[in-house]
Amino acid sequence: MLFAESFAPADDTRGPADRLRLPYEARRKSRQRVTLVSGEEMGYALPPGTVLRGGDRLLAGNGRIVEVEAARETLLEVRAVDALQLMRAAYHLGNRHVPVQLGEALLRLQPDHVLAEMLGGLGCAVYPVEAPFDPEGGAYGTGAHGTRQPYAHRHAHAHGHHPAQGGALDVAADASAELGDEPRSTARIHEFK
Repeated sequence: MLFAESFAPADDTRGPADRLRLPYEARRKSRQRVTLVSGEEMGYALPPGTVLRGGDRLLAGNGRIVEVEAARETLLEVRAVDALQLMRAAYHLGNRHVPVQLGEALLRLQPDHVLAEMLGGLGCAVYPVEAPFDPEGGAYGTGAHGTRQPYAHRHAHAHGHHPAQGGALDVAADASAELGDEPRSTARIHEFK
């Protein structure tokens, strides 16, 4: 069984050997056993809180690269008559800490009849769609993207939202080293039940 504990380096331009297609809720799990598109089983263990995004590239222990795809799922799509109305809708969803995908003149979220009713009450059009769900990671989350590049973001550059690519965790490790503290290592899981 394949096993991955890290992301492929940004400078590794090899194409993926296989693909991992998962809905959002499954991509939120940092450790699990999965079935690849080819039917092969794979396990992965990433740092707690890691959320896989469409386009992420996992590096298996044998050197193979597995590309993550956001699976199509049933979502609510929200449209508004103008930007102000859409911003109001986004504000109210954010106030409820709801994962939201931002698009050109639209919002997408997981189905919830209470939220659909609230959004309709704000004057928005709300209807079901089948689409991949790739919500914003949050300003402080490991999946946060400062500038979104929908459907084309393939991690060809390092920008610090994956611990293996640098960023806040590397800064913390550098600070620990300067203070003489031993950095913590990621727990390894080699058996899945």
